[in-house]
Amino acid sequence: MEPRYRLRVYLLTALVLAGFGVLLSRLYEFQIDKREFYRNQVPGNRQITVREPGIRGTIKDRNGVELARNKRQYEISFNLEEIHEAYRLQREKDPKLDTIKNDNGIPRPKEITDIVEIVKERVIKPLKDLGLARDFNATKLRTHYKTHGGLVPFVYTRDITYEEFAKFAEHSLDIPGVYLNVRPLREYPYKALSSHTLGYLRQWSTGEIPEDARRQYGYQYVGDDKGVAGVEATLDDILRGPEGWKQVVKSEKGKILGETDAVDPGIGADVILTIDAEVQYLLSNILRRAGTASGVVMDVETGEILAMASVPDYDPNDFIPSISMEKNAEYEQAKIKPLIDRSISRFPPGSTFKIPTALVGATKGLATRSYNCSGYLSYGNAKVGCWIAQKGGSHGGLGLSKAIQQSCNPYFMQLAGSIGTKGMADGFSMLGLGEKTGIPLPNESPGLVTGSRAWQRARPNLKVTPIDIGFLSIGQGNALATPLQLCAVTACVANGGRYYHPRLVKSAVAHRGDQIQEIIKDEPRLKVDLLKEGVKPSDLNLIREGMRMAVNVPGGTAGRAKIPGYEVAAKTGTAQVSKVLDIHNAWTIAFAPYDKPKYAVCLLVENGKSGGAVCGPLAHLLFRGLMARDEGMKLPLHPLDPVIGNMDAIKEIALPDDVLAAIDVSQDDGETGNEGTEAAAAAGISTEPLPDSQVVTPKPTITPEADADGTVTQPEGRER
Repeated sequence: MEPRYRLRVYLLTALVLAGFGVLLSRLYEFQIDKREFYRNQVPGNRQITVREPGIRGTIKDRNGVELARNKRQYEISFNLEEIHEAYRLQREKDPKLDTIKNDNGIPRPKEITDIVEIVKERVIKPLKDLGLARDFNATKLRTHYKTHGGLVPFVYTRDITYEEFAKFAEHSLDIPGVYLNVRPLREYPYKALSSHTLGYLRQWSTGEIPEDARRQYGYQYVGDDKGVAGVEATLDDILRGPEGWKQVVKSEKGKILGETDAVDPGIGADVILTIDAEVQYLLSNILRRAGTASGVVMDVETGEILAMASVPDYDPNDFIPSISMEKNAEYEQAKIKPLIDRSISRFPPGSTFKIPTALVGATKGLATRSYNCSGYLSYGNAKVGCWIAQKGGSHGGLGLSKAIQQSCNPYFMQLAGSIGTKGMADGFSMLGLGEKTGIPLPNESPGLVTGSRAWQRARPNLKVTPIDIGFLSIGQGNALATPLQLCAVTACVANGGRYYHPRLVKSAVAHRGDQIQEIIKDEPRLKVDLLKEGVKPSDLNLIREGMRMAVNVPGGTAGRAKIPGYEVAAKTGTAQVSKVLDIHNAWTIAFAPYDKPKYAVCLLVENGKSGGAVCGPLAHLLFRGLMARDEGMKLPLHPLDPVIGNMDAIKEIALPDDVLAAIDVSQDDGETGNEGTEAAAAAGISTEPLPDSQVVTPKPTITPEADADGTVTQPEGRER
């Protein structure tokens, strides 16, 4: 073939291939990419698929009391694209917005459809006649239409009763693009009770819409609410139920003709917490006697958390389905942030750290060693005093039990020196200090242990000195711990040396048809058995006896925790938080009954001046309630209103006179938490604790207020 003919054949072939390519691309565009668009242009009935979110599982306490559940909610929503299409069938032109603004605020001419005017004419007028019209935010409606079109329904109102629901159902077919839905709404029946543990939800956002949603669902996509705090957040995946869908037939005018097929949304897993709602109510009410406080109650034999509370608190219902602007501003402007869970936040632990120091010493064979207290301990030119030295005395020679009873600083600082830096850091880590416990809650702090890897990473150029370790043993310097961590250590002492991982979730069960799937099993998790780490039972008895003496023997620091008829064992602590502001934290860790321990307790009061005088009475009240219930008394359980809290200094929490007459408080807690301040300053150690990592509280969905464009004038006689 001649070259000129060959070239012509090549050109012809290329043109044919190019033509087929263009044809195929246009076919793909018409038949696949814009299939729904062109189908909707054809007069006649059409079928659309509507996604329905899954139903969230309930959260219950250990006895089956529902702490988070769902209630029925009636909702009116708009498919703005359908409303617009119905308007076009009767009007040649859309109402327009004349101008919109650039980012710099300068108006520029551009005509766009004013969907608000269309909604007012096509929808609001008939809703007024039905008595169902509500004020709405017009700006949000315009933004919603521009962003989603008809894919995501615009929620017009949830403020309708069952009677209004029934009235609307009779006439809904006459208003194209308007839907009446029945959806589950999260409810927390006991309000602020366990609010930090439960958390709350946030409405699903635009960024959570999958890319193929329009192709799969056509017009209606409703996403799942998302847990953003508490176990609602950490167990969100199992609490969410499987999605459902329904296929709806609509006429060319947008009227619903019926359903052809549907799959009901599934129900998420039921989560059973270890929390006992009655004990939680008891603890929460007791903490309200202080301005800002937190507390934990654990079962010593399993590590199960029976109660965990933090004051101030909040009502999770305020965030469902979205929080009002006024309430959101109230939470954000609160001086003491109510969304922070103080039971898993880190604080200077004060003398409560003498108990883990004693346990670590026991693993090194030092539990039977005696040390001398002359009223202070010298570290070079620095002297760390004992609280008794402020009264002109000293403890002299001490054994472990007596040192715990009288909370002697020099004893434990010398014990820590015998253990050594690595031994203290490793031993505290073995007891869960300086690391997260792993309970399923967001923002749990690991605390801080002097000499640990985390401490060294924060101070790569500093060397751990003997005085650093001395301050660790008495919970001063930069030592930090959470109430939950200290409660777990207390439970370990109470049960004979077994440290269980704290457990907040007892079990989780999902129902899949007739099948029951156990997602989380009810199994205690043992972290360490101290008897296998070199601790003798007799060593543990010395520690337990010291805590018993602190409550029940004159000269102890925890006499106000004593209750008639039972022996309580406890250790108090008072930690200086700020010398400049004269702020202290008061602590008490305790367990009871002494002979057969059942409960371990940790209580913290911020700006409490004395662990014995402030937290001791709270422990007394808590144990009295627990023991009374064990004797058969029914504890109350009611919805709990949130409290705002305060940081007023508390010198003492009073007990009734008849209680004081039955217990000996003549030798109250002499600790002040100040004994090491001057010595630390002389040694170049800051006793101001390191700031905790900033707790990030998730941004809730805020309910927009109605604006001028969306204000609806109700017919006369219509009550709102």
